[in-house]
Amino acid sequence: MRLHRFFIAASFCATLAGCAGMDPNALVQSGTLATQAAMLSDADVRTLSDKSCTQLDKENTIAPASSTYTQRLNKIAAQLGNNINGVPVNYKVYMTKDVNAWAMGNGCVRVYRGLMDLMNDDEVRGVVGHEMGHVALGHTKKAMQVAYAASAVRSVASSGTGVVASLSSSELGDLSEKFVNAQFSQAQESAADDYSFDMQKKKGLDPSGLVTAFNKLAKVDGGQSSMLSSHPASPARAKHIQDRIASGK
Repeated sequence: MRLHRFFIAASFCATLAGCAGMDPNALVQSGTLATQAAMLSDADVRTLSDKSCTQLDKENTIAPASSTYTQRLNKIAAQLGNNINGVPVNYKVYMTKDVNAWAMGNGCVRVYRGLMDLMNDDEVRGVVGHEMGHVALGHTKKAMQVAYAASAVRSVASSGTGVVASLSSSELGDLSEKFVNAQFSQAQESAADDYSFDMQKKKGLDPSGLVTAFNKLAKVDGGQSSMLSSHPASPARAKHIQDRIASGK
């Protein structure tokens, strides 16, 4: 088991490039936490998401109920629905200029002002539906596992207090940052695109906002927007949605 944990830790270190100079005992301990991370249950992910979302809400200015941003998002939320796989969704706008949006396994959906300034409601709806797709399809669970493992391997948190409870405040902040900047695979991105498309079609909504949203994202800062750092190949993805619209499937 000890050797097994060592190899798990070494694998995470190779992926994250964050274990240079770590002694073997520390590597084994981090391997234990990495193993725990890979075994996070749905309940663990929801708890970590609760903690992470609360932390991020404290660090960002949230648009008040009277804000036009909140009113726009409420309108979009009414179209998309109030749950993901039975988990209640809560929507909020961060008053920050970054072009970004994300969703967590506890139903926490956050949209940044910069994204809403760039896009119309149909486009925002397409993007939010995409982020909800990452949750519904289990991608965010894997992203939380990787984020937790990255924090655990880097800091070698003390063991014995449980997977969730072992994170300190600073580690929670680190985990939150890693989750928000999570890299999804091309297959995951495509699946989330299709989820947004299918959900909108099922609800009788126009999914063409996904196409124009991707085209707009590709032009933000020369294609270097916060979302494109984890959402590659926008032109190809826009064409995929265009093809689905044209085929009616």
